[in-house]
Amino acid sequence: MKIGYLVNQYPLPSLAAVRREILAIEDAGVSVERFAIRRVHKDFVDEADRDELSRTRTILERGVLGLAMAVLRTGLTRPFRTMKSFWLACKVGINSDRGLIRNLAYFAEGCILERWTRESGVRHLHAHFGTNATAAAMFCHEVGGPSYSFTVHGPQEFDWAAYLSYEEKVARAAFVVAISKFCRSQLFRWCRHQHWDKIHIVRCGLDKKFVDGATTPIPDVPRLVSVGRLSEQKGQLLLVEAVQRVVKGGRDIELLLVGEGEMREEIERQIKDYGIEKNVILAGLASSDQIRDYILASRAMVLPSFAEGLPMVLMEALALRRPVISTQIAAIPELVEHGVNGWLLPAGSIDELVTAIQDALEKPVNELERMGEEGAERVRQQHNAKTEAAKLIALIQRNSSNHGTHGLPVDSASAH
Repeated sequence: MKIGYLVNQYPLPSLAAVRREILAIEDAGVSVERFAIRRVHKDFVDEADRDELSRTRTILERGVLGLAMAVLRTGLTRPFRTMKSFWLACKVGINSDRGLIRNLAYFAEGCILERWTRESGVRHLHAHFGTNATAAAMFCHEVGGPSYSFTVHGPQEFDWAAYLSYEEKVARAAFVVAISKFCRSQLFRWCRHQHWDKIHIVRCGLDKKFVDGATTPIPDVPRLVSVGRLSEQKGQLLLVEAVQRVVKGGRDIELLLVGEGEMREEIERQIKDYGIEKNVILAGLASSDQIRDYILASRAMVLPSFAEGLPMVLMEALALRRPVISTQIAAIPELVEHGVNGWLLPAGSIDELVTAIQDALEKPVNELERMGEEGAERVRQQHNAKTEAAKLIALIQRNSSNHGTHGLPVDSASAH
């Protein structure tokens, strides 16, 4: 069986979970074709991302002429389905924040995908994120392409839910994946209850390097690490303020901020204004191996986010037997239990963040290691990439056969 994967841009460092999922599916004997809407123009730190880039076909590299020719070709061979899909694009575009023109572009992308999936023998198309990639997969299916499904992560997908036409996307999908119970509940809000049984939980998974890795003792040093895009929603400005309070209280602390983003200059300015340049270090982008080393060199991971789906870095930290400090939002409480494998606090609470940091610095190492073991066991149970990939494969095998049109004669496909 051959399936296709579609993402807006692939690969990206932030999409390591998608890469792991694809590789786990291939390890299970299923062939995967990679498709992306837009090409990634950047140098990758991680060799695995460079390899994935070489294996990914990008739709918009075909240009405007390529899009137009795809629509013409599809219209000539499947006129009824093409017109029906065109009107769907108009309907979705009128209600979308992206507007009619962009949704007609997604329709054209779907026409290119129909040809690519047919020529490569793809029997099912799976998209990640319920945005433009899923729209293109839906239009591909409507013009005669294979069945499709999609994974929703959050939080932006729920911020924009009113404009993303989830009702149309879910209704036409073979099935839908949510990465957590919380994520599934949010999808319930945006589609009719008749479609709720289509929505299944398949969690983001970690590979053997994290799940089955050897135990590394927690260092007896006052060091914490925070990994994530430098942005308002990740809460680094609040975290820097908390570190300043801890330093002012007389405690030694080192915080390593790993990542890049639009808030870097403001975070640098705040660090300088507080005079804590020796306490807060900006490490920039890092490969997955470097991130692993940073986590292992720390007592705990801290991520005081205001909006999340379920951060991969929390899973990675717990898998490496490091407790985590995070917030009581979205799906994080499904993974982190206060006092058991970490600290959970209300988002935006600087006082409780300071208290949690001080507790992480003061706890004996053996107590931190006990919390880390609890976290590693929870990750082994919930976030094994091999186990989660098997769930997704089973869903595809069970649900795709009755939804696709590939394999039908052109006239038969046009008549449906």
